[in-house]
Amino acid sequence: MSTENELIASGDYIKHHLQNLTYGQNPDTGVWGLAHTAQEAKDMGFMAFHLDTLGVSFVLGALFLLFFYSIGKKMTADTPSGAQNFIESIVEFIDENVRGSFNGKNPMVAPLALTAFIWIILMNTMDLVPVDWLPYLAQQIGVFFGADPHHVFFKVVPTTDPNATFGMSIGIFILIIYYSIKEKGAGGFAGELLFHPFGKMMLPFNLFLEGVNLIAKPVSLALRLFGNMYAGEMIFILIALLPFWIQWSLSLPWAIFHILIVLLQAFIFMTLVIVYMDMAHQKDEH
Repeated sequence: MSTENELIASGDYIKHHLQNLTYGQNPDTGVWGLAHTAQEAKDMGFMAFHLDTLGVSFVLGALFLLFFYSIGKKMTADTPSGAQNFIESIVEFIDENVRGSFNGKNPMVAPLALTAFIWIILMNTMDLVPVDWLPYLAQQIGVFFGADPHHVFFKVVPTTDPNATFGMSIGIFILIIYYSIKEKGAGGFAGELLFHPFGKMMLPFNLFLEGVNLIAKPVSLALRLFGNMYAGEMIFILIALLPFWIQWSLSLPWAIFHILIVLLQAFIFMTLVIVYMDMAHQKDEH
């Protein structure tokens, strides 16, 4: 019986850590407020807001902009600081990747790649914060305002929320469509979908292939990032369920290995953004 209770407690622990702090409209009462259970959050539907995802990603994005802006104002060629050297090395790294993969002329691509790379690294890095720290802090804040601590959810890593990863990928997708039409013209873009790769006689087949290829771009961007970070978070949560004396022996090696995943996923997302933007600017076949 105790084993069964432990399993129930473990299941509740996992569900609690995977549930977002959701704000939306209760379908029964029509009142807007915070969801108290996972089912309530689900019933709120598509128009609900994940406040933890929005809050953490906004704060990290603001810190990124503030840090780069403050260092940029103090930049000097005579005696550069360590922070300036660090930023310059990142900018040079992004610039090399853009020059190696992007053949068009668009001054927005490099800043877009830089923003995606740094912002995703910061969001992914939240996975290295011990899983109980920020949820516990959120619970204490909730208790201060009179909330039941069991009804206060806080999901720490924005990139483990598909709403965040799809939000970024859809933004990139809109830019792909915009520049495809701008560079190739509406007719050229339509011709690419209708007549490539097998010519006019295979129009339905061409449209199917190119349509799937086009839609696969934002889907692959979003799901690759979400899947890898979600799996990493699940492992940290499962390690947290183990006895204390085992946790550190497992969590430290996994955290060190996870640093590679944090950086690699940001690099892959950035590289695909550059490649997709290059494809949107290609006009050779039109």
